[in-house]
Amino acid sequence: MNKRSTIFVSILLLLLVNCSPLSEASRDELVDIGTHSLFIHCAGTGKPTIVIDTGLGENTEGWAAFIESLGHETRVCAYDRAGYGQSEPGPMPRDSQRAADELHLLLANSGEDGPFLLVGHSLGALNMQVYAHSNPEEVTGLVLLDPPPLAWMMGEGFPELRELFNQEMLALRDAADAARASSDPEIRASAPFLNAIASENEQFFGRTADRVAEISTFGELPLSVIGATEPEPGFGEYAPAFRQFWNEESQMLSGKSESGKFILAEGSSHHIHLDAPQVAIDAILEMAP
Repeated sequence: MNKRSTIFVSILLLLLVNCSPLSEASRDELVDIGTHSLFIHCAGTGKPTIVIDTGLGENTEGWAAFIESLGHETRVCAYDRAGYGQSEPGPMPRDSQRAADELHLLLANSGEDGPFLLVGHSLGALNMQVYAHSNPEEVTGLVLLDPPPLAWMMGEGFPELRELFNQEMLALRDAADAARASSDPEIRASAPFLNAIASENEQFFGRTADRVAEISTFGELPLSVIGATEPEPGFGEYAPAFRQFWNEESQMLSGKSESGKFILAEGSSHHIHLDAPQVAIDAILEMAP
């Protein structure tokens, strides 16, 4: 290969690298926040940085395709809450204020610069409401995917489903206790995760509900709340009515911002990021032009 060809190949390789922001700016690492370390995954470049908090029992792996799509447009980061995925266990109890405070430390200690556009799904949507209310100067927008209905969390309606939720919480606690006591190392290794989600369940109708209920307004912060249309099969005969109630609550939540909007993801179940990802991506990018 002559000198001119070598220079041409070098320039071509440089251009290819520069056209691939996902590979150039990606990161996967554990970050020490003092009491424990949390895993963060980031991709892409641009402002604002999108930060994702997932639903109960989910970690960053289940959001890989969603993150990749957003990473072609701007900077996006997702993390595993304490006890989840690659993150270490954290202090108890696991309520939304603790999750928001730990995420704040994670972003600061990781060197990720704001401003941040927060995206939360399900339980993550509760955590992100608390984060936005606690750190308004850092947040440019809030996109919530099917956040649990606050009125139900506070004891209004559907007591049968509340009891079902409590039974699942007790089962998770028993599973966590059994895992810790197991002689099988693989089963013991699952104990921190089971313990974390059991605690998150325990706090759902307690500290988490109380903290989210304290938020009366997000002021002028851009807010999009995305609801689903498909009833959840696990809720049995109450599923259709509860889905309607859930969306009515989500619509009311969007009214906590002067620029809030409610969006319905047609044909989607609770897992909007899997069933109707483009609806969520469009709502996010509308806030991050």
